[in-house]
Amino acid sequence: MIAASNALVAVVSGVSCLVGLVRPRLALPAGESVTPGITFFLGAYAARALPLCAVTLAVLATGNRTAIAPVLVVAGLAQIGDAALGFRLRNLPMAATCIGLAAVHLGTAAWLALS
Repeated sequence: MIAASNALVAVVSGVSCLVGLVRPRLALPAGESVTPGITFFLGAYAARALPLCAVTLAVLATGNRTAIAPVLVVAGLAQIGDAALGFRLRNLPMAATCIGLAAVHLGTAAWLALS
């Protein structure tokens, strides 16, 4: 159940990244145009988000307890960074979603550290 929840969170993050690459306008506040800078930002975001998603899924699949907690901490902190970007862009649904995803990863990492 815990591995499945964290895998779902990683997949949501990865799919959201892919959607942003394919449909950049969905990642922007209403009325903002897609510029070369936005396209660059989305590509740079994907360069981090997609490998992190893949590593998280791979570590969860192996069940390696010594690797799971650190990877979940990194993934959770990345989600907190994404939430900060959401707040900065006044994209409250993005920010709230990222906080929820971070809570799953960081909560699981804390639970593993204490058990």
